[in-house]
Amino acid sequence: MSAPGPRTLGTARHPSWRHRRLDPDHSLGLRLTLAATAAFLVLVPFTLLALLVLGAWAPLHRLDTSVTESLHGYAAHHPAWVVLMRAWSEVFAPMPLRAATLLVVIWLLRRGARRLALWATTTMVVGGLFGPLLKLLVGRDRPELLDPVARAAGYSFPSGHALNATLTAGVLLLVFLPYVGRGVARVALWVAALLLTVVTGLSRVALGVHFTSDVLGGWLLGVAVVAATTAAFTSWRAHAGLRPVQPARDGVAPEVERHPGAA
Repeated sequence: MSAPGPRTLGTARHPSWRHRRLDPDHSLGLRLTLAATAAFLVLVPFTLLALLVLGAWAPLHRLDTSVTESLHGYAAHHPAWVVLMRAWSEVFAPMPLRAATLLVVIWLLRRGARRLALWATTTMVVGGLFGPLLKLLVGRDRPELLDPVARAAGYSFPSGHALNATLTAGVLLLVFLPYVGRGVARVALWVAALLLTVVTGLSRVALGVHFTSDVLGGWLLGVAVVAATTAAFTSWRAHAGLRPVQPARDGVAPEVERHPGAA
């Protein structure tokens, strides 16, 4: 039998991108491809929503206005509800959430998990830059209400509170998943992340300082940023020869829990 030619050997040793992109044994394998695809698919509805907001699409405007006016009417007659929403909105505002993430980053650095700390920092910084930039590009005014129960400065789309809550929840969830085992604690961590994201966004609509689509835009952008940075971190793991992970199940660096400094 004749020996394989150079082209055959080259193909076996260096498979093409078409094969590597779906191969979990390569750095740009199946998990990275799926993560990158997920980030792109989340950006599609965000982009569509942004275009509808820019175009002042009448059905979206009517829906936003209807929800805002209904919640404002409820808030005007329930002062305790307003106090609760204000307290939640202030405690989980962007700056306190960034400070909490910074503490986690410092903790990771002390454990020697420099690349994991860099991933968490990059996620927060990238998302934090996208939010104000898109606010300026879209230039949407906040709701105008008679006798408002709260006020906020700046443009409206996307919601900075919703965006930063999503980023923080995603970072903390993916960092701490390896520490909670497989039982009730894991469910509690997921519930806490979802509550942080959902209630923080809804509090802004309840206070009449954001439209519903602003909050939805913040959520979508936050998920897209977390998915994109997680895809990049997954690529580094493959280059470093670390075992493949499913981030939603294992977190982004499960080995750090047992071997500090491994990531």
